[in-house]
Amino acid sequence: MDRRTLLTAAGAGLILASAAGDAAAQSATAAPNPLGPLSPAWRAAETIPLWDEAPPEGGFAPTPVPADAPPGFFRNVATPLLHVFRPRRGNGCAVLLIPGGAYTFIVGTHEGGDTAEALALRGYTVFVLIHRLPGEGWHHRSIVPLQDAQRAMRIIRARASRYAIEPAHVAVLGYSAGGHLAASLATAYAEPTYAPRDSADSLDARPCAAGLIYPVITLMPPLTNAQTARSLLGDAPDAALIDRRSPDRHVDAATPPTFLAHALDDTAVPPENSLQMLAALRKAKVPAEAHFFEHGGHGFGLGTPGTSNALWPALFDAWLGRHGAA
Repeated sequence: MDRRTLLTAAGAGLILASAAGDAAAQSATAAPNPLGPLSPAWRAAETIPLWDEAPPEGGFAPTPVPADAPPGFFRNVATPLLHVFRPRRGNGCAVLLIPGGAYTFIVGTHEGGDTAEALALRGYTVFVLIHRLPGEGWHHRSIVPLQDAQRAMRIIRARASRYAIEPAHVAVLGYSAGGHLAASLATAYAEPTYAPRDSADSLDARPCAAGLIYPVITLMPPLTNAQTARSLLGDAPDAALIDRRSPDRHVDAATPPTFLAHALDDTAVPPENSLQMLAALRKAKVPAEAHFFEHGGHGFGLGTPGTSNALWPALFDAWLGRHGAA
C-alpha cells in the first residue's frame, strides 16, 4: 500500500501506523526498520534532538505498530529530531523540511530523505523534522507539532555558523499535514507555545519563506483531510480551536512569501485548501506563487516522472532564490 492510498484511507477514518520500528516503545531516535526503504544518506545523517530534556506537554503513550505497516514511516516519536543533510557546495540557505502523514505517521521516504537529498543537490542545507505526533498521549495535543516546528527553526538559527548558513535565510517546506505545520509556523511563528528552555528560544521562529506542497490548510469539513484534523484536534473540537489551527485564518502582512503546489485531482486533500491559502495571501498582499497541476493526485512527492508536476522542485528553487536568499 503506497502513501497516497494510506492517506486516502486515513481520511476515511482508518487508524494507520508507521513501520519506523516494530516495538510499541519505538521512538524517532531508534533505528528505522532495517528492511525499510530509507536511503543510506538518511541513515548517515547527523541528528539533533530538539529538546535537551523532556519535551513540553508530557504524557507520551506509545502505540503498537502493525506488522504490515509500510516501512520508512515514523510513529511513536518520544524524542523529536532534526536529520541534517548537508550539500557538497552550500548556497548559504537552509530548508526546514516537514514530511506529511496526516499527523498519524511521518513519511521518511519520498517526502523526507528523498526530498532532502534533492534539495541538498541544489545547494541547500536541509533539516528534516521528525516531530511529535499529537495523538500519542501528549497533553494539549493541538499545539505539540507547532512547538517542535518553532523550536526547530530556532535551533537551526542558533547553529547557523556551524552549517555555514545565513540565519535570515531559513525557509520551511512541508507536504500535506507537514504543509499544514509549515503554514502554521509561517502564520503562528510568534505564538507563545512553550516556556523558553535556553538562549536559542530568544531567536525568531519566522521562516524567510514557506513552500506548501499539497497542504492541508483548513481544518473545517468538508475540505479538510478528516484524519489530519482528527489527529491534531481530537474527536470533537470546538469552532474556536478549528479556527485557531487553520492557517488561512491567520495570514497577515508579516506572513512570509509563500509557494504552493497542488494537483487538481487530489481527493485526499482537495486543492481548495491551497486556493483558500492563496486567497488569504493575496488579500494580505503577501508575495505568493501557486502551481495547480491537472494530474498527480495526492502524495506525488518530488513529482511523477514525465508529468508536469515533476517541475515543481525546479520552480520552487527558482522562486526561493528570489525570496529565500534576498
